[in-house]
Amino acid sequence: MSRERAEDPRSARTRARLRQALLDECAERPLSEVGVAALVRRAGVGRATFYVHYDGLEALAVDACADVVREAVEALHAWRGRPDPVHAPPALAEFFDSLAPRAALYRVLLTPGGGGPLGQVLHRDLRAYSLRERELAGAADAPLVASAVAATFAGVLADWLHGLLDAAAHDVADQVWQLLVALHASR
Repeated sequence: MSRERAEDPRSARTRARLRQALLDECAERPLSEVGVAALVRRAGVGRATFYVHYDGLEALAVDACADVVREAVEALHAWRGRPDPVHAPPALAEFFDSLAPRAALYRVLLTPGGGGPLGQVLHRDLRAYSLRERELAGAADAPLVASAVAATFAGVLADWLHGLLDAAAHDVADQVWQLLVALHASR
């Protein structure tokens, strides 16, 4: 997708309609059962228009779920002052709680261990944010810790979504928070 289309209000509206149509379709059936024909019909756009904006359904799904990445990054940084080393900020527990309605779709895009197309976006964005934060603090280990924070969070989130970690949302939030605080404290 080019920058020109990203700034064009008509293109933005079309992509928003396609994203919403995909989320609506995935509320009724798994992504693997969603077809382009039904999706474009629901969005009220032509098939060719779909392919002008997206290479396929997975690319649209990642775009439609990109807000979860922004929400994760915001939730991880929703504290001020000195972080509580034991309890996650309330925003992080709320983030984990909020995943339930679209968990099946997230599991398709975020594979165990934090991989998959959504995992790549999460890792990239969280690493970039953590790196900026560490560099502003003058930390010599900024790249290493930023990578570790991104990998740890993406991996724990994915494993929890896939049922590999048996914990309630608030418990997994506290547990991953403790890991992240320990990573940031390492020298």
